[in-house]
Order: sequence, then C-alpha cells, then structure tokens
Amino acid sequence: MVEQRTENPRVGSSILPLATIFFPSGSSLSEGSVVNTDSDSDTQRCLRLASQRLDSRLEAEILLAHTLGRNRSWLYAHSTNRLGTAQMLAFNELVERRLAGEPIAYLVGKREFFGRDFLVSKDVLIPRPETEHLVEKALELPLPARARVVDVGTGSGCIALTLAAERPAWQVIGADLSPPALAVADLNRRLLDLERVELINSDLLAELQDRKFDLIISNPPYVATGDPHLDQGDLRFEPAMALACDGNGLDLIKRLIEQAAKRLASGGWLIIEHGHEQGEPVAKLFQHAGFGQIETATDLAGLPRLTLARIIHELA
Repeated sequence: MVEQRTENPRVGSSILPLATIFFPSGSSLSEGSVVNTDSDSDTQRCLRLASQRLDSRLEAEILLAHTLGRNRSWLYAHSTNRLGTAQMLAFNELVERRLAGEPIAYLVGKREFFGRDFLVSKDVLIPRPETEHLVEKALELPLPARARVVDVGTGSGCIALTLAAERPAWQVIGADLSPPALAVADLNRRLLDLERVELINSDLLAELQDRKFDLIISNPPYVATGDPHLDQGDLRFEPAMALACDGNGLDLIKRLIEQAAKRLASGGWLIIEHGHEQGEPVAKLFQHAGFGQIETATDLAGLPRLTLARIIHELA
C-alpha cells in the first residue's frame, strides 16, 4: 500500500463526448454517427486519440484491449480493424472513467502481482509493486519446509496465494475481516488452482487463537485516519477499512504485533508493510512485544517500507 500513489494526476478533468474524444474538430464525421469511415474507426486511430486524452499510450492500449477482450499485442497485429459502435461506446466509457480518476486496475478488473494476474474489485486494495518486496523477504527467510503461514488482511489474496504458489509445501492461510474481500480472494484461489490455501474471516488473528505459525505476514491499514492523501488519486476509490486506522496509522499494527507474539512458534517471523515514516515506531513496537532480530527494509525507492522480526521464545 502506498500512501501517495496515483496512476493519473488529472483527477477531475472535464470529460468530452465520444465524438470529441475520437473525432476532434476537422474530422470527417457524419452528424449523429459514431463510426463513419474505415479511417475513422480503425484501432490505431482510436488509440491515438484516446492516448492524447489520457496522456498515456499504455493506458489507452490497456483499456482498448480490455474492451475487445484481446491482449495488447493483438492491437498492433490488427491496427486497421474496424471497431463497431458498441465497442466504441464501451471504450469511450472506460476512457471517461479513467479521466475521472478511477484506477486502471478497477476498470479492467485485474492487476499483475509477482508475475501472476489477480482479479480485483473495489472491495480490495490494488496490489502494488512495493508489496512484492514483502513477498520476496518472506521467501528468503529460513523457514521449515512445511512452514505454517498466515497472511493477515489478505484482500485479493495476492500475498497468500503468491507464497503458496512459490512454496507448494507451505501451509498457507489468508485471513480478512471483510467477507467481500474474501470472496475476491476465493475467486483468485480458484483461478490459480490453489484451493489448498485456507481462507478465514477474522479480525486480525482473533479466529486463529488455537494455531501456531512459523510466519505471519501482513500489509495492514497504516494510513492515519483523516490523512489528506485519502482524498487523492487512487486512494479515493479503494476501501477505506483496508487503508486507514487511528493512532497515526499504527493502532492495527500495534494490535497485530501483540497478537502475533503469542501465535508464533519459537523462532517464527512477523513481517509487516508500513508507511515510509513508520519504520522507527514499528521497530519499537516489535521490541516492546519481545521480538528480536528486528530489521527494517527499504522499498524500490529507498524508503523504509517493511519491518520484520523474530520471536525467540514462544509465548503462551
């Protein structure tokens, strides 16, 4: 989760009608017609005009490919293909929604994470590249061959399912308080043929008090309630309960660390993603809860983004 990440800065841009987006002043367009000639309606012309409106060729290609049910490479191989009126209208609707700031991932219903496509909806956070670093750290840990793992606040399931795919012998659980989020995770579990991953409705670790784990991993809500960034960019569209919490964004992290200290087997690890200004306070929370080998790691931008630590003595 990235507090200030936006995919398109033009939030609130004025939205022009279909004919204006695809056929600017001077184009040959019959009155009331969406598609007039082959040149008016071919794939490349639509892409060019939408790219100008979006200020992004990549976004235009993603949206058009999704509209047509094709991949982006197909667009180049069929650049002169005519688009039907229904296709033009559907494409235009996506362009308008993007101009209004709606994230690409929600428009197309998926996002790549760790080399796999995950379905997403407005009930879950959009997987971010920064969170891939969380997974990489987990895969580097000296864990048992059949490690017992739980992803707390699993959302789309991208963390839990990726770990299960990368380490088939691991026993992985995805836990989340939101039933709609778990429904999305279940869809991804089935699509990735990872139905051995258990999904549990739980407030943090509340429903897992009878289990012990070798690894607890989480990308919890860590933006402070009321933070102005919550009203900007992609964050305006993502579920608030998965983004923000009280206590300067640390309340849930504090609760999770305290619970994890009792649910980890001796030598078990806890890894948490957090805000770039939270590294020091999170490390102190780990220390206060009795964790050792505390390490804060940076993301691709060189900012403190996750903290991991080990419980040396199993707590009752």
